Amino acid sequence: MAYVVTENCIRCKYTDCVEVCPVDCFYEGENMLVINPDECIDCGVCEPECPADAIHAEGEDGHAQWLEHNRAYSAVWPNLTRRLPAPEDADSWNGAAGKREAFNPAPAER
Repeated sequence: MAYVVTENCIRCKYTDCVEVCPVDCFYEGENMLVINPDECIDCGVCEPECPADAIHAEGEDGHAQWLEHNRAYSAVWPNLTRRLPAPEDADSWNGAAGKREAFNPAPAER
């Protein structure tokens, strides 16, 4: 079972998780990161590093829907292998509701 990036990453996009990933399975979009579930080795080291609590095991309640989201975007976004500065307004978006609908179109709409 892979880990997935969920809604709270949108507009926060902290990259602390990328720095600790032993297999470089993170991919970067304009508004968020995703994990390629086929590359994730389920080690879990990324989950506690996320300041936005946006990384969860795919089977956790309410997070299974994010598996396909992560899979689809990791196929088209560039691989990210190093920590980058968070957006200046990241803290103000941490915990905001409705970010997926407002800022992240479905992969077919890109």
